[in-house]
Amino acid sequence: MTISRRTFLVLSGAAATGLGARPGPDLWEQLRRRLTGPLLRPGDAGYEDARRGYFTIYDHRPAAIAGCARVEDVQACVDFAARHGLPLAARSGGHSYVGYSTVDGGLVVDLGRLAGVEVRPDGRAVVGAGARLGPVYAALGAAGRALPAGTCPTVGIAGLTLGGGVGVLGRAYGLTCDHLESARVVTADGCLRTVSAAGEPELLWALRGGGGGNFGIVTSFTFRTVPAPDLTSFSLQFPPAAGAALFAAWQDWQPRMPDELWSDLGLGATAANFGGCFVGPRTRLKPILDDFVRRVGTAPIAREEPETDFLGAMRYFAGCDDLSGPSCGPGWGGGGGAISSAGYVATSRMLMRPAADPAAVVAMVSEDPVNYTIVDGGGGAIARGDSAFPHRRALASFQFLHDVAPAGEAAARREIGRLRDGLGPEFGTTGYVNYLDPEMPDWGRAYYGANLPRLRAVARRYDPDGLFSFPQAITRS
Repeated sequence: MTISRRTFLVLSGAAATGLGARPGPDLWEQLRRRLTGPLLRPGDAGYEDARRGYFTIYDHRPAAIAGCARVEDVQACVDFAARHGLPLAARSGGHSYVGYSTVDGGLVVDLGRLAGVEVRPDGRAVVGAGARLGPVYAALGAAGRALPAGTCPTVGIAGLTLGGGVGVLGRAYGLTCDHLESARVVTADGCLRTVSAAGEPELLWALRGGGGGNFGIVTSFTFRTVPAPDLTSFSLQFPPAAGAALFAAWQDWQPRMPDELWSDLGLGATAANFGGCFVGPRTRLKPILDDFVRRVGTAPIAREEPETDFLGAMRYFAGCDDLSGPSCGPGWGGGGGAISSAGYVATSRMLMRPAADPAAVVAMVSEDPVNYTIVDGGGGAIARGDSAFPHRRALASFQFLHDVAPAGEAAARREIGRLRDGLGPEFGTTGYVNYLDPEMPDWGRAYYGANLPRLRAVARRYDPDGLFSFPQAITRS
């Protein structure tokens, strides 16, 4: 039976505190005593560092940040937020494209201490929701296993998985969420649920690509992994003037490639980059790349094709050496690592069919010299997956980025809005939920497509009173 949050509050005695009454210092102190980890409030040592995420533009000021060191800490936070009507948000890697401004005055559940990675003899990996990709890759690689995911070592496994998980091994092995077999989730009623195909399969379906923050707080994931393959990574830089020819050749060529090959583009006024990886040796990849260069019609100005093991490839894409150490760690949120925060805004569209006029697309994304567009290939095993991720048939995802310097955030958002809306007639009402854009038109359909009604039903069942709510939550679409 699903118990609504309001019923839960009455049964737990919450009615005595008055739902919606903002807690005073004494009540915050009560929560602090319930936690194993720290509770940081404005004025506390460490609060200013802890409140910051990857994006410098989000100057969120929550009423408190709870450093959860065990599942019971997460349950205590959910209970506390429900009792007092507080905004609530979970944080894993801190890379959210919208940040945590929605919890100004509320409670951030920091999962960073729940970061263990256990690789079992059967090849399954149990990963804490606070783990970042660098340490996840390091642990998997040491055990001879791999998981398809992204390239940035400081991205949190939780947000990546819950939104789908586009990555460099996607065409060969699918999205990150396709490998999720079970999860432990604290739902709005305070219950810790073990979700799998055998128990609560609808919630598992929703967690596999239905977006982070919509259904509860995941505390750990159990993934099916694959034997770690040897990989040949590659990077080719073309003259910027070749951008139109590069994109035109790529959108015809990439879908014809074997599943073992994944690639992406980087396009802009000063960039025409082509890169990716191949599951196999360089001797098999080289003629494929040579053929692609002939199709572009312009020789690259730089080209490299390192052949490595799985961990070597992940280091190559990360651009740092020690995936679990400070060289690949976050320099924000008190992390003390070498990877710095950034100041840009972004949005997305999904390429569902080849662009009719590739030169016009490249001209549009190159018009402003501050724009940079990343095009990630789809197809292969991604297209064969089945979960809440709606864009299985997409040829590619487009991610449009614009620095907030020198003109500021408002100007940057206007520019990415021009690209997003200008390409709408070509790309349709689409978007990738892991690139949340607060101004995305018709965002419910863009992010969730035909899965939206089913996702709403799951959200109503597990969070009938909307405890897990934010401006683009499932329940608000």
